[in-house]
Amino acid sequence: MQTMQLVLAAVMVIQRPAAPPSPQLEALQLARQLDALQGLQGLEGLSGLAGLEGLPGLEGLQGFEALEGFEALEGFEALEGFEGVAGFEALAAEQDPTDSLWRAARQAFNRGDYSSAANLYGDLNRRYPNSTRAGDALYWAAFALYKNDDLDRARSLLVTQQRRYPKAATLRDGDALLARIQTALAKQGDEAAGRWISEHAQPRPEADTGRGKGCVSEDDDDDLRVAALMGLLQMDATKAVPILRKVLARRDACSTVLRRKAVFILSQKRSPETEDILLDAAQHDPDSEVRQQAVFWLSQVPTERAVEMLDSILKTSKDQELQEKAVFALSQQHSPKAAEILRAYAERSDAPSEVREKAIFWLGQRHSAENAAFLRGLYAKLADDDLKEKVIFSLSQMGGAENARWLMDIALNEREPIEQRKKALFWAGQTGADLDQLAPLYDRMQNREMKEQLIFVYSQRHEAAALDALIKIAKTEPDKELRKKAIFWLGQSHDPRAAQVLLEIINQ
Repeated sequence: MQTMQLVLAAVMVIQRPAAPPSPQLEALQLARQLDALQGLQGLEGLSGLAGLEGLPGLEGLQGFEALEGFEALEGFEALEGFEGVAGFEALAAEQDPTDSLWRAARQAFNRGDYSSAANLYGDLNRRYPNSTRAGDALYWAAFALYKNDDLDRARSLLVTQQRRYPKAATLRDGDALLARIQTALAKQGDEAAGRWISEHAQPRPEADTGRGKGCVSEDDDDDLRVAALMGLLQMDATKAVPILRKVLARRDACSTVLRRKAVFILSQKRSPETEDILLDAAQHDPDSEVRQQAVFWLSQVPTERAVEMLDSILKTSKDQELQEKAVFALSQQHSPKAAEILRAYAERSDAPSEVREKAIFWLGQRHSAENAAFLRGLYAKLADDDLKEKVIFSLSQMGGAENARWLMDIALNEREPIEQRKKALFWAGQTGADLDQLAPLYDRMQNREMKEQLIFVYSQRHEAAALDALIKIAKTEPDKELRKKAIFWLGQSHDPRAAQVLLEIINQ
C-alpha cells in the first residue's frame, strides 16, 4: 500500500510543469538515492503485490524509467507533509493490537458461544491490560459468564472493572449487571450478596455526590442504587422491609425517585411493619407521588386502621389525585365500613365530581343489594348529568331484575332528559330486559329519538321477537328514515326471514 502511495504521489508531481534547471539540481541528484525509502524492505506483505502488472496503465512505470521530468523534482518540496517520512513509518496506520481478539470475542458472543466469548474477552484484558478496550472487555466477559450462570466469576470480573477501570465506557452497565448478579446470588443464599444489596439500596447522604451517588433521575434504571433496590423484590420480607423503612424515612429531594420505587416494593412484602410504613408515607412524605402510591397500595392492607386512614384522607385532603387513590383503595377493601365510606362520599355535594363518579363506579362493581338500593335512591338526588349517567351505568353492571325494571322506568319517564332515557333504554337492552316488555314499547313511544334507540336495541338482541319487531318497523313505519334504519339492521341479520323481507321490499 505504501508503494502505491509513493507511485501516485510521484505521478501527481510530474504533472506539474518542469522547473528550469537550478543550482538545486545537484542536491536533487543526491536525493535520487531515495534515502527516504530506507526500511522499505521491512514492509510485510509486498510479495502480495505480484500481479500489479495487470493494472491498466501501470506498464510504463517499470523501473520508474517512464516518469519523465522526475529529475526536476526539487527536493520533494511539492509533496506537502512528506518531509517527516522516514521509511514510511508515518504512513502506516497504527493498527490496534486488540482488534482481532475483540472481533473474535464479539462473534462468539453473538452466536451464543458464551464460554468462548468469556475466554476471549478475558484474554484481551490479560494480554493488553492498558488498552482502551481492557475495561470494556471485563464487562463483556462478565456478561458472557452471567449468560452461562457462572455468577461468582462474573461478579469477580465486574468488581475488578470498578476497581481498575473507573473510566470504562461500560461502567454503568457493569453496575446494573452487578446488581442483577448480586440479586440472583442473594436469592441462592449468598450472604455477601445480601449484604451488598442492603448496603447499596440505601440512599447516600446528600453531600455524597461521587460517581453513582448523586440524585437519581426518574428514568435512571441503570443507577446502582436503583438496581440494588429492585433486587429487594427477590429477598424475603424480614431482610427487605428494614431497608425499605430506611429508604422511606428519608425526606430529601435526592432520594425521591428511590422512595417512589420503594413504596411499590414494600407493597409486595407482608410484615407487621408494612402497614405502619405505608401509613407514615401516605401522611408525611413531602412528594405527592409517594403519598399517592402509598395510599394506592393501602388497598392491599386489609385492616381497619388502613380503612380509617383512607376515610381521613377523603374527609381532610384537598389533593384530588390523592382522593382518587383513596377511593380505589377503599373499593378493594372487603369490609362493610369501606363500602359505607364510599356511599357517604358519593353523596357529598362538596366533593369533586370526578372523584364522586369513581366512587359511584366502584360501588357498582360490588354487587350488593345495599349498594344497588343506595344508587337507585341517589339518582333522584343528583342534579349533575354526568353523575346520573354513572349511576345508570353502575346499576347496569350489577344486573338483576330489579335494576332492569328501574332502568326501564327511567327510559319511559318523559320528565327525564332524553339522553338519560336513551342510555337507560340501551343498558336495559344490554342487561337482558324482558323482550315481552321491550317489543310492544315501540308503538307506545312518541319521541322519535327513543324510537330510533329502540330499533338499535332490537338489533342487538338475538331472540326471534326482536327480529319480528324490526320486520314490523321495516314494513309499516310511516317515517321513512326509521324504516331505513330497520332495513339496515335486517341486512346485518343472518336469519332467512330477514333476507325474505328484504326481497319483498325490493320487489314492491
